[in-house]
Amino acid sequence: MNAPAPVSAIELGVRRMRALMEQRRFAQALEIGGALRAQVPENRDVLYMVAACQRYLNRATDALATLAELEREHPRFARLFQERGHCHRARGERAAALEAYRRAVALNEALPASWEALAQLLDRPAERAEADHARLLAGYLRKLAPAVVSASSLFADGETYAAEQLVRAHLQQQPRDIEAMRLLGRIGMRLDVLDDAEFLLESVLAFAPDYHAARYDYAQVLIQRHKYAQALQQAETLLRAEPHSRNYRILRANALVGLGDHEGALERYRELLAETPENPELHLSIAHALKTLGRQAEAIESYHAAAQAQPSFGDAYWSLANLKTYRFGDAELARMRSQVERPDIGAADRYHLCFALGKALEDRGEYAPAFAYYVRGNALKRAEAPYSPLPLERSVDRHLETFSAEFLAARRGCGSPRADPIFIVGLPRAGSTLLEQILASHSQVEGTMELADIPRLVQHLSGREQHGEEPRYPAVLREVPPERLAAYGAKYLVDTTVYRSGRPFFIDKLPNNFRHVGLIHLILPNARIIDARREAMACCFSNFKQLFASGQEFAYGLEDLGRYYRAYRRLMAHWDAVLPGKVLRVQHETLVRDFEPQVRRLLEFLGLPFEPACLEFHATQRSVRTASSEQVRRPLFSEGLEQWRHFEPWLGPLRAALGDAA
Repeated sequence: MNAPAPVSAIELGVRRMRALMEQRRFAQALEIGGALRAQVPENRDVLYMVAACQRYLNRATDALATLAELEREHPRFARLFQERGHCHRARGERAAALEAYRRAVALNEALPASWEALAQLLDRPAERAEADHARLLAGYLRKLAPAVVSASSLFADGETYAAEQLVRAHLQQQPRDIEAMRLLGRIGMRLDVLDDAEFLLESVLAFAPDYHAARYDYAQVLIQRHKYAQALQQAETLLRAEPHSRNYRILRANALVGLGDHEGALERYRELLAETPENPELHLSIAHALKTLGRQAEAIESYHAAAQAQPSFGDAYWSLANLKTYRFGDAELARMRSQVERPDIGAADRYHLCFALGKALEDRGEYAPAFAYYVRGNALKRAEAPYSPLPLERSVDRHLETFSAEFLAARRGCGSPRADPIFIVGLPRAGSTLLEQILASHSQVEGTMELADIPRLVQHLSGREQHGEEPRYPAVLREVPPERLAAYGAKYLVDTTVYRSGRPFFIDKLPNNFRHVGLIHLILPNARIIDARREAMACCFSNFKQLFASGQEFAYGLEDLGRYYRAYRRLMAHWDAVLPGKVLRVQHETLVRDFEPQVRRLLEFLGLPFEPACLEFHATQRSVRTASSEQVRRPLFSEGLEQWRHFEPWLGPLRAALGDAA
């Protein structure tokens, strides 16, 4: 057995302080808290307990000062506002107490003491509806198991793993507690264990089909899993019960976006905006839809409206920068610089602003400060989503071992024979959107989006892996019978039908599918695969400058990017060796400089007749959802091919990590 991890002196002090408070020995607890505070002045639990002790000792003024310090360090900790409410209430300051309690429950709904205090303080006729609501919530929480209330509170305050442990222990005793199941599903969503979350929330609805909050959570996890048609069905079910609910209407609009119905989503976002014209998130959603539809001037206007509604809204500025064609004026640049240094903005707003400032300064030729902002933004983003290159590199080793020429030859002829899909794989920012736009300009080819169906199949094959366990995929494919491979291919074709409108061929351009070329070949042996390749330094630095909406955690470090590119190149070389002729490599620089011959080569590989519209790809009217959406709506240009060289003095770590790939 492994020895338990040693407990630090600080943690021992915190435990002792908490035990003394439970014994109502507040003076002794405060004495320990003072010593701990000197050692770890930013510790959330120490500051919170010090303030509580001060209040219990009738030192509410001191407690409020401690809580102000706590707020500077941890501004979204709900229980600090609850404690502030208790302090103001002890001093007879009703208005201040109400404000604090309202803030507490806005951050964390699982605070019975705050709801009960609100129900008691809201004693005026005009406040009756709010008081009734508070009383209802307090009563609802009283009926829940104490472990579920405590776990819900921990979850709301960001203590996800502690909440998970508590609720799992409770479910071992009460396996059909739907509130505990729903909470564990929400924890799964936060931890990105989406298959577990989907299963748990489905189970809740099987026991309680009229539980609207659980159905809303279920629809959200379906959206995260790119199951947009099912999510739309859930949204419509909710709206039949509550047709005026803003949350359900936004949910429906988001599902429509996922399905590619941007006009339908735009209509619904605008209906919502008419009710709350200063809502920055709605302005942003409208702008994204307009950008995808190619209505750039209107999109810019809506991005400006989002930034005006919330001056620190980093996503609005980054979205303008991410158009790639927008240029910031002096006043906007000054405003962004002012906002990024504000001490009270969140990390997400700050790194969005950093990436936007990097792009704005790069466009002005101010490369040194631009690079400094890119580095700062990447560091903030990387802190939020830690990444290690080892899992991918080990995964490549496993693919090379599993997908031998003999393994593939033994399964020749398996899978669905249909040739509808065209997969474009590679790294992000390697020219895949340009290839998609060229092909989608052909009368026989449908452009869809970056579809999640192949990664979802990989997740299914991998099963519910335990931490530290050797991954089952891809070795598990040795155990899959031929008829199952054909069924997987058929299911892929059925599930992707919702994105198609009847053309014979369609494009799936999820770049990360380069890892699954072998699987694609097994389930869809006649599908065509195109490798969008870009020169290593240019491709990697373009990724470093890009803030992705989700995923691609490898892109926020120069060394990580170099190792990722090398792993990608190594795996693609393996596919070339064991599946000769299966993948067509299109080098972005060659495509730009020798355009028509490369387009003809591409169409010949796909077995399609040449059509002049493919050369006039920028005139094709269609929705484009990626960062290159505005670039592919303009004629081809080569100016950006060497843009990375302006930053070459600072890219030594990238070049070293790339090795011979550079």
